[in-house]
Amino acid sequence: MNNVDKKNNTRHQILKYIQDSNMVNPTEIGTHFDISRQMVHRHLKSLVEADKIKKIGSAPKVFYAVINKDTTIADYQLDIKTQNIIVKDFFFIEPTGEELSGINGFEKWCSKRGFDINRKANEFRQVIEKYQKKKKNDLLDASKKINKTFGNNCCVDKLFYFEFYAVEIFGKTRMGQKLLYAKQGKSRAKMKEIASLIRNSIVQLIKKYNIDSVVFVPPTVPREVQFMRVLESELALSLARIRVDKLIGDIRVPQKTLKKLNDRIENAQHTFVVSSVAKFQTTLIIDDAVGSGASINQIACKLKKAQNTRKVIGFAVTGSLNDFEIISEV
Repeated sequence: MNNVDKKNNTRHQILKYIQDSNMVNPTEIGTHFDISRQMVHRHLKSLVEADKIKKIGSAPKVFYAVINKDTTIADYQLDIKTQNIIVKDFFFIEPTGEELSGINGFEKWCSKRGFDINRKANEFRQVIEKYQKKKKNDLLDASKKINKTFGNNCCVDKLFYFEFYAVEIFGKTRMGQKLLYAKQGKSRAKMKEIASLIRNSIVQLIKKYNIDSVVFVPPTVPREVQFMRVLESELALSLARIRVDKLIGDIRVPQKTLKKLNDRIENAQHTFVVSSVAKFQTTLIIDDAVGSGASINQIACKLKKAQNTRKVIGFAVTGSLNDFEIISEV
């Protein structure tokens, strides 16, 4: 048996071992076959690239499992336009933590749920196109929405979303998924990725509206890695920063857990404090997720009342689709 045959035979045996074991780590494979760590990873890499197995977890706790053969993809045909939309916009994180994206990810997502790929792909294209039409310069203008919500008490001149948090049928959008799991997983790398995706849109807003100052909405929930702080650091905007503090009462009450609009407004009114006496023309307020818009609006009102600024532009990484949609997960 030559070296190539030996490698293929070992690879086949490793595949069978993983299949029989359900899920194993590289150390177990090395011990079982008495081969080096480097050789184990070489075989595993080949099997992953051949779509025979999948990697689960991240270093140092990494396991491998055989890809379920029940998810064999039936024949289907998608037009180029639909394919491009799926490649650009489809993203889903499975309960196992596996990221599904692009055509292959969409195939697996549909197959696992018993969906007809052609029908679901067309449905996905229609939903995405529907909301892409609402975008201008790659942003969603939610100014009418926040004006309708707060009426004469609205202090935000313009409000923009980079993306909706969720849409009908398919649930959380690509950015909605990324934001949720970046925060829940305390992943600094994922947070930095989001910052890089939205940076250009923010820079364009700054130029268009001659923005000269910025506020990053402070978090309420204590986390080891705070998304808004990572975002501020990564964006590194050349703007004066207006400091806004979040006061905590006897019990922490996160804004996004409140279900009534009036409760959110009351929470924002009594917990945000502007710590600045400087005067500016136009201020940008950046938040991660906007539901009612109470946080951004109350900060805007406090800034204008104290004459810290004359005009306020709001920007959210994600925002609600409906007039008032609860976003409590993030």
